[in-house]
Amino acid sequence: MESRISYHKRKRKKRRIKKSVYIIILIVGIALLIFSLLKIFIWNKDNSDINQLQKDITDNNVKEVKADESKSNNINPPEDKSDDYWDYIKMDMLSVDFNELKKKNADTVGWIKVNGTNINYPVVQTNNNDYYLNHAYDKSKNSAGWIFADYRNNMTNFDKNTIIYGHGRLNNTMFGSLKNILNSKWYNNKNNYIIKFSTPTENTLWQVFSVYSIKAESYYITTNFSSNQEYDNFLQTLKNRSKKDFSATVNTKDKIITLSTCKDVAGTERVVMHAKLIKAEKR
Repeated sequence: MESRISYHKRKRKKRRIKKSVYIIILIVGIALLIFSLLKIFIWNKDNSDINQLQKDITDNNVKEVKADESKSNNINPPEDKSDDYWDYIKMDMLSVDFNELKKKNADTVGWIKVNGTNINYPVVQTNNNDYYLNHAYDKSKNSAGWIFADYRNNMTNFDKNTIIYGHGRLNNTMFGSLKNILNSKWYNNKNNYIIKFSTPTENTLWQVFSVYSIKAESYYITTNFSSNQEYDNFLQTLKNRSKKDFSATVNTKDKIITLSTCKDVAGTERVVMHAKLIKAEKR
C-alpha cells in the first residue's frame, strides 16, 4: 500500500514539476516576445526620427555647384593627362550653409556625400569616438547614432589620414549603404569613384583608390606616421587590399580620407573605403 501511495506522490510531483517548467518556458517566451517587439518599435522609431532629421537638414542646407576655379587648387596632380583624376576634378562640389548647421549642432565639422550610396550627411566631431554611436545630430538618444569624425583628426587642416565613422544600419541610413561599394554594380561605374566633402573652410573632392571588407583592426585607422616610408607602406597596403583595382595612384604627397562601418551585426568585420584628396576650394 505504501509503495502505491509513494508511486502516486512521485507521479503528482513530476506533473507539478513539468507544469512549472511549462509555465516558466511560457513566461520566458512571452518576455522575449515583448522584448523583441519593444526593440523593433524603438528601432523603427529611431529610423523614423533619423529620416526626418536628415530630410530637414538636407533640404535647407546643402546643394551642389560648380567650383570657383579662382579659389580652387588641384592637389598632387598626375603627369599623365589621360588619368581619370582630370575628369573627377571637373565634378560639382558641395555648397553647405554651415552657419545654420552650427546653430543646430556646434559639433558640426563637415558634410559628406558618397556617389552611388545614400550617404549625404553633416559630419560631427567631439572629444571621443563614443558619444555619436548612440546620439543623433540633434544630440537626442538614438541607436542609429550619427556620422562622425575621429576625435584625433584635425578637420581644418586635414591629417594624412582623416577617418569618418558611421553605423551600418540595415535600412541603409548612416553608413548602411556603404556596403554597396563591395558590389560590382557600384565599382563598375566610374561616376561613383568620388567623395564630396565640405567643411566650414573649404570644399573638397576625393578620388577613391581602395574598397574592401576586413576583420576589425586598428591599422587602417592610423593617423600619425613616423616617416614617409611608413606612410608609403601604409598607402600601398590599403591599395593592395582593394576588391577593385582602381586607376588612382597614391604616394606620400597625398592626404586620404577613410570611411569605416560595421559589415555584420556582431561588429567583427568592417567595410572600408579610402580616397585621396584631389581638389580643394577655399570658402
